[in-house]
Amino acid sequence: MSTSPADPARYHSFLRDLLGVMAYGELSAFERLSSDARYSPSLHDRAVLGRIAVIEFQHYELVSAKLDAMGLDPEAAMLPFQPSVDHFHERTRPADWYESLMKAYVIDTVSADFYRAISRYVDAGTRDLVEQIQADEEATAVLRERLKSALADDPRLASRLALWARRLLGEALTQAQRVSFEHAFIGGLAGADEDGSTDDRSRELVRGLMAELAANHSRRMTALGLAG
Repeated sequence: MSTSPADPARYHSFLRDLLGVMAYGELSAFERLSSDARYSPSLHDRAVLGRIAVIEFQHYELVSAKLDAMGLDPEAAMLPFQPSVDHFHERTRPADWYESLMKAYVIDTVSADFYRAISRYVDAGTRDLVEQIQADEEATAVLRERLKSALADDPRLASRLALWARRLLGEALTQAQRVSFEHAFIGGLAGADEDGSTDDRSRELVRGLMAELAANHSRRMTALGLAG
């Protein structure tokens, strides 16, 4: 962890924001997947999405418990992020079941990459929590296999879902970049922003992270047989 131990209050503020956005992201994913499950083409698919929604809620509970252990109110930590996360989901409403699957997959994987990158700069306990949540591959694997199955059944979906995935990535990167700058997740935690301003080094770190997220997404789309 590169943040100065001489400034524990500042680091505590970083953790509150990091865990707050994580918690609300997991809670909103639970709500979204629970809602999308109603439009599943089969009862099996409804059960699959329901199971993934349960996993997301379990992740929310883990992050919420961490906030409680820090003496922080989870709701207060989440509230600053509610408008932007809700607005993101409003802008990316799926048109059908297949777009819902792709959205869940893209957001799940890009978010995991983002939090793993941030976890390089936090204390061991927080890093273990992030790894515990992001190492849970069950939901990701289920979504990936369901998408592969859908594309095999109807190859005509490929071009539409490829375009949709690119739009989702663009929106997700914009969201991640905004959060990184507004809350100094990268620059501050890496010690690149010691005076509280956003400097060139901080911007360079964020640009590097965005490139990393985009490259990882492209590899996943290629593995699905789609243009990244």
